[in-house]
Amino acid sequence: MFPTQEELEITDQLALAELREYVEGSDSAGSPPPSRPQFLIKQKLDTASMDMTDVILSCAYPSEYPSVLPEITVRCSDLSRAQQTQLHGDLNTYLLENCQGEVCVLSAVDWVKDNLQLFINKSSSAAPTSKKETVSSHSEEVFSRLWIYSHHIYNKTKRKNILEWSKELGLSGFSMPGKPGIVCVEGPQSACEEFWSRVKVLTWKKIMIRHREDIPLDHQGEDSRTVENIDSLRKFTGFEEAMFDPHGNRGNHMDLGQLYQFLNEKGCCDVFQIYFGIEGR
Repeated sequence: MFPTQEELEITDQLALAELREYVEGSDSAGSPPPSRPQFLIKQKLDTASMDMTDVILSCAYPSEYPSVLPEITVRCSDLSRAQQTQLHGDLNTYLLENCQGEVCVLSAVDWVKDNLQLFINKSSSAAPTSKKETVSSHSEEVFSRLWIYSHHIYNKTKRKNILEWSKELGLSGFSMPGKPGIVCVEGPQSACEEFWSRVKVLTWKKIMIRHREDIPLDHQGEDSRTVENIDSLRKFTGFEEAMFDPHGNRGNHMDLGQLYQFLNEKGCCDVFQIYFGIEGR
């Protein structure tokens, strides 16, 4: 169905090679390899304007597939960020209701083909924000810091999305892959909420906002001066994926003592107890 690299691109050749060795029996290991192939499905779809729209579906299979839904992310330049987030949510709802336990990537492709125009129409009909509304929202701008907890973060596509979305939205913070997985993002409240809306619709065993901090820009700082901008409240410079001496059979557990020291250096060690229920040291 997708005969050329212009339509189907395998993005993780190493994972593909490992899986092929396992299937062909040339790999002496008795268990399947932990990594799974990731690929892009690229489509050119007709729209109401008679133009062709480029759509890319990024897919990754969890080891439990098809019992567990695959990770599918849709990218389309004709959609606003809000409409793209809504599309992801609706697509996941459709797959959960109709395809649970079945192979479903082609069903996802067909759903996107059938529904993309609806989201493009919504995106183009959205009213522009007036200057008055812009001034009002600026005066009420809020700085947020979200502390997100996940049962685990292993998947390469998820980890890549977290890094790319935080950069795109101008957020600082860090992510810690492994078990458990931790993500902290900070910046304008609207950008933090957009980040969370994208992340939470991916397929997770468990994910939640464990703690959040919201500070209005007219908040009085410790020196009694008014906080005037977002950057003055940031505790992190940029966004990074942080690793703390990975160990365990799969290298998926981090040294929580090093995590505590990292948080302490950033001035937010109190969140350690919120995450783990014990005081760090």
